Amino acid sequence: MQTSTSIEAIFGRHMKTVYKVCYSYLGNAADAEDATQQVFMKLVDTPRAFSGEEHERAWLIVCAKNLCKDVLKSAARTRRAEMPEDVVDPAQRAETDETLEAVLALPEAYRECIYLYYYEGYSTADIAAISGEPPSTIRNRMADARKLLKTALGGERA
Repeated sequence: MQTSTSIEAIFGRHMKTVYKVCYSYLGNAADAEDATQQVFMKLVDTPRAFSGEEHERAWLIVCAKNLCKDVLKSAARTRRAEMPEDVVDPAQRAETDETLEAVLALPEAYRECIYLYYYEGYSTADIAAISGEPPSTIRNRMADARKLLKTALGGERA
């Protein structure tokens, strides 16, 4: 069983990554914070033995991805009204840059590949293992996503 110290260490190493994954799915800071907390609570409730930091990170990313998909499917979320654009906190909007906003606007399959590759440093083989898709599918999605980003960003960056 993991001690609280080891869970604290895992949290310290991977909290930012889990938060970024949750934010990429849920699109706002409050929901991403809640989801991040839930991911680490799963680890507290059901301790796991990891073979290393990369195994920890991969498990946490998959857990975060699955949790966020469940949140997005939940009835409460689909019934919730959207906050008017003029009420959104400007500081929250300043957290993201134009490229990240374009990545977050991609369809889910593309967003996940691009995010894990460029923002988390995973290889296409690692992304294939995490997502359960063949590496060739990941490479094709990456190529398609780059084209979409190039169009979205005015052809200058992607």
